[in-house]
Amino acid sequence: MRVEVWLYGPLARYGGRDDNIFAQVTPDLRAGSTLSDLLAQLGLPTEERGITFINGQLSAMPGLQPDLDHPLAEGDRVSFFHLKSMWPFQYRHGVAMTDEMQSTLTRREDHGLRSRFDT
Repeated sequence: MRVEVWLYGPLARYGGRDDNIFAQVTPDLRAGSTLSDLLAQLGLPTEERGITFINGQLSAMPGLQPDLDHPLAEGDRVSFFHLKSMWPFQYRHGVAMTDEMQSTLTRREDHGLRSRFDT
């Protein structure tokens, strides 16, 4: 299966670009692959990514990555932003999230109202 991957900032190097702006790649993955499998194929250490979206749904933030076992499907679009990318916390209210992310934030006492998370 093929997924569309966007890599922003310094993560662009995992898509073959050295300009620190962005790279877009469409790697082939075996059916049943997870986000963790995608990261391994790209050679991208999970701790280097910050905000992550899968099909427009928030799936991870710096230090909070409940999406590693998220199953991917043909045609999914995954966007990885570098840790230097900022997303003001006040915009998170009402954002579409993967089930894993929603469940994780619901269980947290702060409900995700932080800029950075320690695991």
